[in-house]
Amino acid sequence: MKAMFIYNPSSGKADAEQYKETTVNVLEGLGYEVIIKETSKQNDATIFATQACAEKVDFLLAMGGDGTINEVVNGLAEQPNRPLFSFIPLGTVNDFARALGIPLEPELAIEALKMTNTRLVDIGQIGDKYFMNIVAVGEIASRVADTTVEQKTKMGSLAYLLEGAKAVISNEEIEMTITHDQGIWKGTPMLILVALTNSVGGFEKLVNAAEVNDGKLHIYIIKQAGLASIARMGAKVLLGTLEEDTGVEVIESSNVLIESGNPLYCNVDGDEGDCTPLNIQILPKHLKMLVPQKN
Repeated sequence: MKAMFIYNPSSGKADAEQYKETTVNVLEGLGYEVIIKETSKQNDATIFATQACAEKVDFLLAMGGDGTINEVVNGLAEQPNRPLFSFIPLGTVNDFARALGIPLEPELAIEALKMTNTRLVDIGQIGDKYFMNIVAVGEIASRVADTTVEQKTKMGSLAYLLEGAKAVISNEEIEMTITHDQGIWKGTPMLILVALTNSVGGFEKLVNAAEVNDGKLHIYIIKQAGLASIARMGAKVLLGTLEEDTGVEVIESSNVLIESGNPLYCNVDGDEGDCTPLNIQILPKHLKMLVPQKN
């Protein structure tokens, strides 16, 4: 059996090198002949993942932050021979790992590779790109996309919250239209979230109803609100009851088209994506993943 191991040496405050040898030893102990690929620039992980499909490896393992894992998903998405996939999270937020139950501690995630539980998982398509967790649209999303790598590394989720607070204060209103399976929504929302999983921004109960393979886009429309309303919503995020807030509208759909009066860049899995209009669809149970067994 063959396995490809893709790792980003600059991820997790450069912790990837520390865990490389242990990871390879575990893979070899499982009977794999290991092909090691080290990324050095943007899109390397996408290229390597596509190569893994072409070479028909049995297992693809990635180690890195959210951006690295997103690149791997993009390399796998369109290929006919997609191998079993898993990853060791070294990112700031690691929402996909949280949703799948992959341990956030690298040592435990490496040890979990010895488990044999597999799960078919949804991914999303936005234009000609793919994502595994979240698309955010609005002034907050545009600001978060501008958060530097240094800020993310030093401050974690706090960096996202700080940029979000700045957007709330500016409170710019932009007319938006959302076309979904049930009809059309129009208004001036502060933020639109299109989620595949329950965990967003490190908050594991934000989209409480979402499952990694339910075949749905979970669309949360956060309406224009002041700081008091945002504080109220924040409390409900922690409780897992955000969908009950009067300032939030929730829609489930397999496809969504988001249009805006002025072009807005979106945030895709934590990084800047394309600008509106955005055509998003679900690809149900598209990846076969190795995940830890549930207790």
